[in-house]
Amino acid sequence: MMIGTIGILGAGKVGTVLARLAVAAGYRVLIAGSGDPAAIRLTVDVLAPGAVATTAADAAERADAVILALPLGKYRGIPGEALRGKLVLDAMNYWWEVDGIRDDLTDPRTSSSEIVQAFLPGSRLVKAFNHLGYHDLEDRARPAGSADRVAVAIAGDNPADLDAVAALVDALGFDPVIAGPLAEGTRFEPGTDLFGAVEPADEVRTRLNRLPRAARGRTTAAAPGA
Repeated sequence: MMIGTIGILGAGKVGTVLARLAVAAGYRVLIAGSGDPAAIRLTVDVLAPGAVATTAADAAERADAVILALPLGKYRGIPGEALRGKLVLDAMNYWWEVDGIRDDLTDPRTSSSEIVQAFLPGSRLVKAFNHLGYHDLEDRARPAGSADRVAVAIAGDNPADLDAVAALVDALGFDPVIAGPLAEGTRFEPGTDLFGAVEPADEVRTRLNRLPRAARGRTTAAAPGA
């Protein structure tokens, strides 16, 4: 599929950085906060000039692909019906300091992205932009072929969707590395060897392979006081 318009749910640091990169790459960008678009309009104009502040439902309905850049604990507020049939990129991570100590977000039998996919059964979810911090996303985007380009891991169940997200990752300035199905997103969640690492594609593949496939990777990060 061709992505022309990107919706971003979340106008915090990750959301505005991704919006800025997407605008620079030539995409139309719709960005939404948690309420009235007027509350974020100035922030968007300053931090992501060219992006359009709107409601979450409007961004979801009008975009070809939607990036979730919210605190994971707020995922149940995502407009699921508006996202039905959409390609959705899950850029969220569980932080107990932000989300609270949540047993429903730390189930060892599944991954955080699979939890979100279960809440959005009509959407096609791909995990992406999770293991780099917002400052690294901001500072390390490079044109294709740059010697110092770093990689972003992605995971999803549909090959065509993975191809579409890989093309978007490349356009935003990073080499895409496919980790496998959505369940393999555990290999770049908080607490894994890859999380927070700013590395080229070969090293990203190496770090992904250090963790057993579909193993839980966030035990340490989920623990209070970690």
